[in-house]
Amino acid sequence: MPSTPTLALIALGLVALIVIAVRVLRSLRRMASARTLVGNRFGDGVGLLKARSAALKVALAERRSNEQARTRANPAYDRRRGGDRRTTNA
Repeated sequence: MPSTPTLALIALGLVALIVIAVRVLRSLRRMASARTLVGNRFGDGVGLLKARSAALKVALAERRSNEQARTRANPAYDRRRGGDRRTTNA
């Protein structure tokens, strides 16, 4: 019966392997749920940042449209006479 200790060690090794595999799988599930949570929060933050950026662009565009008629940024601005070409009769 010299094979009995060998079979006992093999059985003990299989039990230990199963216990370790179960613990690893639990840890992987927890890590996956944490990764999902972090990804969702990060995505929400990115979405809010994009929305704020878009709102800022709209606000700047609205402000620029009022001031652009009086500045050199307007292509219709007459540099020689300092007036708007659309309104002068020169």
